[in-house]
Amino acid sequence: MAARVLRLLDPETAHGLALWALRMGLAGRDSTPDDPALEVRAFGRVLKNPVGLAAGFDKDAVAVQALGRLGFGFVEAGTVTPRAQAGNAKPRLFRLQEDRAVINRMGFNNGGIEGFLKNLSAVDRAVVAVGANIGINKAGAAPERDYAMLARMVAPVADYVTINVSSPNTPGLRDLQGEERLAGILRTVHVDKPVFVKIAPDLAEEALQAIVETCVAHGVAGLIISNTTLARPGDLRGRFKAEAGGLSGAPLLERSTKMLAEASKLARGRLALIGVGGIFSAEDAFAKILAGASLVQVYTGFAYQGPKMIPALKTGLARLVRARGLKNISEAVGAGL
Repeated sequence: MAARVLRLLDPETAHGLALWALRMGLAGRDSTPDDPALEVRAFGRVLKNPVGLAAGFDKDAVAVQALGRLGFGFVEAGTVTPRAQAGNAKPRLFRLQEDRAVINRMGFNNGGIEGFLKNLSAVDRAVVAVGANIGINKAGAAPERDYAMLARMVAPVADYVTINVSSPNTPGLRDLQGEERLAGILRTVHVDKPVFVKIAPDLAEEALQAIVETCVAHGVAGLIISNTTLARPGDLRGRFKAEAGGLSGAPLLERSTKMLAEASKLARGRLALIGVGGIFSAEDAFAKILAGASLVQVYTGFAYQGPKMIPALKTGLARLVRARGLKNISEAVGAGL
């Protein structure tokens, strides 16, 4: 009911209300014990399940603890930048309900690193594993300096760090996925936590191969595949389909899962892969795992379905694991390649 009511509001207003409800403890909790078949090892710890919340939902880490109570195995907060910034002009978030999709051009709106650190340091990471997604400001950025600084600051209060070089809504950011620029950034990032790089789904195959090899060469733990896409499938029906920004949701499932499978073949076990993009059901999530993901993340599906999505995903994943005669979901990683 709450999710349906929120969909009647402007998307950004609804998002703000959802975060407020989470902070106030009004979103409830998932009290169902996690199936042992879903237990996975990641970020140097054991997670109760492989389902995470993608960055962008809780940019300032104001509701991480409450989100963990909904049943996620891990929650990624951010994207956070060195300085607070307002982001792009509104409106900047659009629902394509007929397509089960969203277009956003938020532009890394967030309160900056100081408030983010204060909020994240208050999270009990024994309850939920936490990732910190870091980015650069639209103006005055020096990527090699800023990513290194942010990584050092967030590492003590996070289980892993994600370098976001793939949002389409900060001018020039995606250029940092190039081999030389990415290598320059990674050379400066030295932290004692696993580092992931989040990439775009619009990369050519040769660019993906270069990213994989660059990440392996610089000790990166893994890739998050993928961010939103600038592509527009021809069968989109939503009235906002022509809006500028990154497209997420169901139309991204096939594209992001195909890239995930390609990355898995290129990485050959040298990188951990987190699959994100278009997950609305346990079958969608399992497709990512079969394509090589050891963990998955949701965002748009969660925004549409609300907290009930998480226990449904976990129940469905456990059923799919057992239907294959497996004891643990980790045995299914890459089995579809």
